[in-house]
Amino acid sequence: MKKIKDPTETLKDLIVDACQDIKAKDLVVLNMNNIKEASASFFVICHGDSSTQVNAIASNVLKKVKEVLGQSGNKEGMKNGEWVLVDYGDVVVHVFFKEKRYYYQLEELWGDATLTEYGEEGKEIKKLKSKTKTNARAGQQRVAK
Repeated sequence: MKKIKDPTETLKDLIVDACQDIKAKDLVVLNMNNIKEASASFFVICHGDSSTQVNAIASNVLKKVKEVLGQSGNKEGMKNGEWVLVDYGDVVVHVFFKEKRYYYQLEELWGDATLTEYGEEGKEIKKLKSKTKTNARAGQQRVAK
């Protein structure tokens, strides 16, 4: 018997694909389902190397979700291209300019979420509790600067 996929999971997977189409960097998904205070089931977080890439990633998410699922997302931040938020209710997408991402460190705010990292091929590569991974990532980023 074939298992029917949850519509929220389908939306999240489509968004991950759309981000990867435009070469989003450090793509992660925070699974917020076990956090009572969370306003969404998933946060998809990534960054681009320029405001042009940030806007292209967000635009591709909007386009692909509209084409495939017929859903429109609410968007904020497209004018400045430093932090674009696309809200689909159960899935919220945060596309940052690199420096803004590491300044705000959203992954740190939701330390109880399960964090899934995606590689450049769009394949899931790691699943961890958020706090452990992002503390290491934040330290690596500070050292790299």
